[in-house]
Amino acid sequence: MKLKIWEKALAAAVLACVVLGLGAQGEARELSSKLIRLHVVASSDSEADQSEKLRVRDAVLEYLAPRLEGAGDAGEAEKIISSELEGIRAAAAEITDRSVTVSLARERFPTTEYDTFSLPAGVYNSLRVIIGEGKGHNWWCVVFPPVCGMPEIDPDAAATIGLTDGEVRLITRADTGYVVKFRVIEWLEWLRGLLDG
Repeated sequence: MKLKIWEKALAAAVLACVVLGLGAQGEARELSSKLIRLHVVASSDSEADQSEKLRVRDAVLEYLAPRLEGAGDAGEAEKIISSELEGIRAAAAEITDRSVTVSLARERFPTTEYDTFSLPAGVYNSLRVIIGEGKGHNWWCVVFPPVCGMPEIDPDAAATIGLTDGEVRLITRADTGYVVKFRVIEWLEWLRGLLDG
């Protein structure tokens, strides 16, 4: 059976996406192993609860900043965070009258765009802070390296925690192909989610 030109073009495009996606997914996995995300979930979507969520986020970041200062990589940071879970919970609980649950877990995140950098979809180590019922919109960022609210990522600081020049270019959008790579990674993560059930 002879393929038509459009069928060949479609097959070539699908193959190119898969090859690009596998390479980009490998980059994303490597990057995700060097970061710890922060995931704060509000009790509800009310304006008061959403405002409270941001105050809890600020308290958690303020509590962790001096403790993570000497961490040389994500492994060290994870040990510090793990040993500080009760302190993190107490810092968050000072802001709210609701219960606060804090845990360190692996979570699937979508592609996320921040002001000065982007992170590809994937599974990341995550510090989860759930306020009350945890049924509201959430807030994400990166607790290690501490880039939440930073105007830009310092390449020298990124190198000290093990990010390569390519990873810094990828997340700071200096790599002009980041949009295509992130979309392909997102598509592959969606497909993996379907297959995993």
